[in-house]
Amino acid sequence: MPIVQIQVLEGRDKQQIARLIASVTEAVVESLEVRPEQVRVIVSEVPPTHWGVGGVTKEKQS
Repeated sequence: MPIVQIQVLEGRDKQQIARLIASVTEAVVESLEVRPEQVRVIVSEVPPTHWGVGGVTKEKQS
């Protein structure tokens, strides 16, 4: 059973997350030749205060 974990910044709507899950599931099904029911996709949203790039939080970059 493939498990895919994805971390994204907070702020995307439910439809975007649903499309992401569907697209990733499809890619795993095709790549690993498994059934969609076997694929698990976990999307974790991270606040900009907890995401750093180049030593600075995304909150401060905006």
